[in-house]
Amino acid sequence: MVLLALGAALALYPSPLKAEAASDDAVPRAHMGVATCAGSTCHGRSVASGTPIRQDELLRWQEESSPTGAHSRAWRVIGEPRGVAIARRLGLDSAGVVRECAGCHASKGAAKLADGVDCEACHGNSGAGPSGGWLATHYTVGTSHARNVAQGMTDLTVPRVRAGVCLDCHLSGDGQGQFIAHRIMAAGHPRISFEMDLFSTLQQHHDEDADYVTRKGHKTNSMQMWAIGQAEAVSRGLSLYMQPAKANDGVFPEFTFYDCHSCHRRIYDSDEANVSAVPNPGRPIHAGMPPYNDENMILLLAAARVVAPAEATTFDARSKAFHRAMGVGRSEAVAAAQSLRQAAEALSTRFASTAFSRDQAFTVIDTIASDAISERFTDYEGSVQSVMALDTLLNGMVNAGMVTPGSAGNLRIQINQAYAAVRDPNGFQPIAFRRALGGAVRSIRSLR
Repeated sequence: MVLLALGAALALYPSPLKAEAASDDAVPRAHMGVATCAGSTCHGRSVASGTPIRQDELLRWQEESSPTGAHSRAWRVIGEPRGVAIARRLGLDSAGVVRECAGCHASKGAAKLADGVDCEACHGNSGAGPSGGWLATHYTVGTSHARNVAQGMTDLTVPRVRAGVCLDCHLSGDGQGQFIAHRIMAAGHPRISFEMDLFSTLQQHHDEDADYVTRKGHKTNSMQMWAIGQAEAVSRGLSLYMQPAKANDGVFPEFTFYDCHSCHRRIYDSDEANVSAVPNPGRPIHAGMPPYNDENMILLLAAARVVAPAEATTFDARSKAFHRAMGVGRSEAVAAAQSLRQAAEALSTRFASTAFSRDQAFTVIDTIASDAISERFTDYEGSVQSVMALDTLLNGMVNAGMVTPGSAGNLRIQINQAYAAVRDPNGFQPIAFRRALGGAVRSIRSLR
């Protein structure tokens, strides 16, 4: 998953210091904890007055009134009424709560669960936590981002690396307590959803100023981050689906892979009953069959049709084949999932070398609202994903200087109307949503 370009980049920097020998994989790395980052000359200032970084990153990580502080509150919510009720429904004692929940609500190897998802959960050694290999030297004179990465710091500037870290919790992972099974959601856990660039923006503790570009080598390409996030989410979901241990829950399939609202609909049993399901051209399955949650597949197809039309045709065909195979048998579905995952990985690689021009960004937005794509927004999950995509792509164009902040701000009403159309999952109406989505896209198109 690490970019091959990283090796070339490392050659531009001095050889590692002798003190950095601890980067040897055979040497255990310690989880150092939040306190080691909290010095007033490091990340613990009360105001953003530091150089070359803000140095108030911990304050923002702990921000009570903002999504920016959500990671610091991750373990706390386990002890709040909703978390306690979920644990009770699952029959978990205190040890069970740690086993089932700490994989996502706390950092691996952390001594203090109360720190929640701390610095090392994301910036540690490939997301595994420890910073013992690089903490003591990452702020020294002459250090560099590339050197930090060589010592074990996770390179979150690489979209595929960042996606791998985020997806472990924001979709599901292989670690202890990271697979969000249907039984956990049935106990009251929120529905899992993932959009890498938007979520990254909500958690951002730094400014991407000129100094950031100097240190990291480039500014974040939000549109690329969004597209790769969609591809990696598809790949991760399919890789988990193919694992036999995660395929079933007793005699039933593991329903966490399916589209929640395809089953959780109102049931009418009368002479006036109306079928509430809307036909989906992307899912060639019979009525009554629970569909695989394809929210990321739909948006990935939209991006692929603009950036890689030939690969998009392959991906679309394999996506339909996968849905169809799920109605045949487990072995057929696994084979189709593997083929589809390979297509998603190929698109992720293609996006990693795509700059995403202004014209491409606008065309992706148009494609999301086109009949060929919007007709697939028949369920709540995919529709929410599409609104987040519009928001992300528009903000990405602002950050890249393709659209002025004032012009984008004038469209906030239309974007909010699209969000309003997916605010209530129980009141979701596909046709009404498509109208709201089309209105937002037409407004964005006017900037072109």
